[in-house]
Amino acid sequence: MWAPLLDALWALPLEKRIFAAVLIFSWTVYLWETFLAQRQRRVYRTTTHVPKELGQIMDSETFEKSRLYQLDKSTFSFWSGLYSEAEGTIILLFGGIPYLWKFSGVFCRRAGFGPEYEITQSLMFLFLATLFSALTGLPWSLYNTFVIEEKHGFNQQTLGFFVKDALKKFVVTQCILLPVTSLLLYIIKIGGDYFFIYAWLFTLVVSLVLVTIYADYIAPLFDKFIPLPEGTLKEEIEVMAKNIDFPLTKVYVVEGSKRSSHSNAYFYGFFKNKRIVLFDTLLEDYSILNKDHQEESSPEPQSIGEGENPETKAKARNKKQGCKNEEVLAVLGHELGHWKLGHTVKNIVISQMNSFLCFFLFAMLISRKELFAAFGFYDSQPTLIGLMIIFQFIFSPYNEVLSFCLTVLSRRFEFQADAFAKKLGKAKDLYSALIKLNKDNLGFPVSDWLFSMWHYSHPPLLERLQALQDSKQD
Repeated sequence: MWAPLLDALWALPLEKRIFAAVLIFSWTVYLWETFLAQRQRRVYRTTTHVPKELGQIMDSETFEKSRLYQLDKSTFSFWSGLYSEAEGTIILLFGGIPYLWKFSGVFCRRAGFGPEYEITQSLMFLFLATLFSALTGLPWSLYNTFVIEEKHGFNQQTLGFFVKDALKKFVVTQCILLPVTSLLLYIIKIGGDYFFIYAWLFTLVVSLVLVTIYADYIAPLFDKFIPLPEGTLKEEIEVMAKNIDFPLTKVYVVEGSKRSSHSNAYFYGFFKNKRIVLFDTLLEDYSILNKDHQEESSPEPQSIGEGENPETKAKARNKKQGCKNEEVLAVLGHELGHWKLGHTVKNIVISQMNSFLCFFLFAMLISRKELFAAFGFYDSQPTLIGLMIIFQFIFSPYNEVLSFCLTVLSRRFEFQADAFAKKLGKAKDLYSALIKLNKDNLGFPVSDWLFSMWHYSHPPLLERLQALQDSKQD
């Protein structure tokens, strides 16, 4: 069956074979992802009742909400993925990349920049490409935010806020992307035979700088960061950090509730200047989303009678968003475990080793005219186009394998961080926090094993709870 097709492909010129291989691999990956998604979708459709092992974790109403939310997300992912794959294929088949490059050149020449200004043309190409991507992705983003997330109670944005946010993101992205790209292209141009070393060092410096300044100068452009108020929680965070020698300098609360009711927490900074950021949706005492609940329940507290339905009691207990202070500390114990166990450094080392390897291989391939000809560039070999072709298309099989390996490693790190929190005496609170966060984010606790193995960078909820249950604190 496949022999005639392979023979026909092999008879093609090398550039045609490269082009065909790129398209075939792209659609193979898409079909594989679709197969996995359909397996998980079958789980969403058929698991309509709370399994016995989840009876003490999730009530039937939350379980059904989670199931319907994940079904809607799965349907959206299918159609958006199909569109993305079709769009990419059409762009390649009809020469969209060389057309946009030529159009960028025409635009630059009209502005007084001739063919010798390749970097200027590259920046124009990059600006137009990202603008096209933003515009074609906008309807999908709008639907996801104002239909799916709105329907399931997560969206907190108005249309005006969304538009303003999207424009701001695009402008900030261009302010970072264009200067960095121009310098990278310049380094590659003047770097000689060892340009890949200088290019790698440059990207390393840029990544470290961005990580350092992101939360202080970039993130505040989109969300409000305030210091965590003085009180028990802040004191206990500082004590826990001191006990594990974490060089904490500041603790912030970010008003993520203006954007979404999903919750998160992270730390950043290098050397002796570490900061912790908590989303207000993670904190039961600070979450704006709990104000209505607090106002409704404040006039006359009602006692729950002994004869009431246990599920009604569960709903009453689980109505508020976020975690108690002890549970927040347990979540931070997990996050700081990543630091203490060296996971952050290991991820940086892996990332930079991969980056160096990719630049080294890029240096070996950039002079191959067949690669450029495969994508419609017969008369010129622009460096930016070479970066795009090699990193995005030629390396795609390697990137898929690497992504899977990093997913496996990430799950291992998550178990280790949970175990670290357990050693801090936080097993019981982390156990309850994971359940609360799963409910708040409508995570579905049942998954297909193959889908989970390929996609989940965090272990499934039940596996994490079982590991904590083995020696959970009383």
